[in-house]
Amino acid sequence: MEVNETLNEGLKRAYHITITGAELDDKVNAKLEEARPEIEMKGFRKGKVPMALLKKQFGPRVLGEAMQEAVDGAMSEHFEKTGDRPALQPNVTMKDGEEWKPGDDVQVEMSYEALPEIPELELNTIALEKLVVKADDAGVTEALEELAGQAKRFEAKDGAAESGDQVVMDFVGKVDGEAFEGGSAEDFPLELGSGQFIPGFEEQLEGVSAGDEKAVEVTFPEQYQAENLAGKAAVFDCTIKEVKAAAKAEIDDELAKQFGAEDLDALKGQITERLEAEYAGAARAVMKRGLLDQLDKMVSFDLPPSLVDAEAGQIAQQLWAEENPEAEERPEADKIEPSEEHTSLAERRVRLGLLLAELGRKNEVEVTDAEMTQAIMAQARQYPGQERQFFEFIQQNAQAQQQLRAPLFEDKVVDFVFELAQISETETDKDALKTAVEALEDE
Repeated sequence: MEVNETLNEGLKRAYHITITGAELDDKVNAKLEEARPEIEMKGFRKGKVPMALLKKQFGPRVLGEAMQEAVDGAMSEHFEKTGDRPALQPNVTMKDGEEWKPGDDVQVEMSYEALPEIPELELNTIALEKLVVKADDAGVTEALEELAGQAKRFEAKDGAAESGDQVVMDFVGKVDGEAFEGGSAEDFPLELGSGQFIPGFEEQLEGVSAGDEKAVEVTFPEQYQAENLAGKAAVFDCTIKEVKAAAKAEIDDELAKQFGAEDLDALKGQITERLEAEYAGAARAVMKRGLLDQLDKMVSFDLPPSLVDAEAGQIAQQLWAEENPEAEERPEADKIEPSEEHTSLAERRVRLGLLLAELGRKNEVEVTDAEMTQAIMAQARQYPGQERQFFEFIQQNAQAQQQLRAPLFEDKVVDFVFELAQISETETDKDALKTAVEALEDE
């Protein structure tokens, strides 16, 4: 086997690999000899089939396996010898193609972009500021008010319904004068202004009173989930039975029990812990951005063009989707031309991604099975009733596993750097923290 370099330009590499026909034939013979003791053929005892007959019967199939193993072995030997790590899967092509015949040398062209050498960093020279926010009485009171609003009840009232009131009614929905399936209900409680029904429905019930009958005329949205109703005009004949006004729950021990706490003091304690955990998470995001900004300025190295181009394409596609939320189909990646801004952002992401990956590799940072399981469980909760199918999907999809593992790995590497960096704490308030978080979203 012979490997000759044909390109070494920046991070681009190309090699011509020659595997001799004799070498390939030896591999075929070795594989047949290994399988020979178990092979039976008419006219011969088990394990006694002549090699010539074995090659005639099984040679073509074994030849393909031997050729693949030879190419894989040549690549592995090359990467072990050179220390190169390809940025993406190497491009490998057989030079002679269909003209090749058994006995000929195998000519293979291999090309790839190598990952760059990442410079060593003095992580203990990094200085970071950690914002610290304590939950105050005003924050706890605000949270209690929100919980009281969630626990509101409705009490019968006299007079006309207003936005925020609850209307209890019977209704029958009709399209072209015919009642449709799923369009009727009795004693249905609807909070006006909640957006529970299709646009235009709830507003027409403002002003009704108990005992009124009201024909509500609406048009179903073009993208309505029930295709037989999408875009169609409908009339709902409504009979109003009750009108109720919202009454906010009292902030007391009873409210606390509704939310699983023993009493009001216990609920306040839970709220304090939750708020400070939220503040800590937001402060960590701000400090992480500060770290990434510093790392980006501390390092400079060549970037694999293929990684930058792929990242810039993804950024361009994502921003296009955000700017065109109503579009039914997203154009193909090569139809959206990344801008200079997209490419600049892609370069930063690739540079930081490679740096964090190298820091994690050199310092043996790993995502444990327990951490992966916890992440999968957290994602599965977003699909109630389909948790098992989600678990099976993740288990069978390597790309989905990597999408879950990548942010876990990044955060573990960031935490590793935090342990070595010089961190000073600054006490502030939630408004200042909110401003800092909003600044991250604007960048």
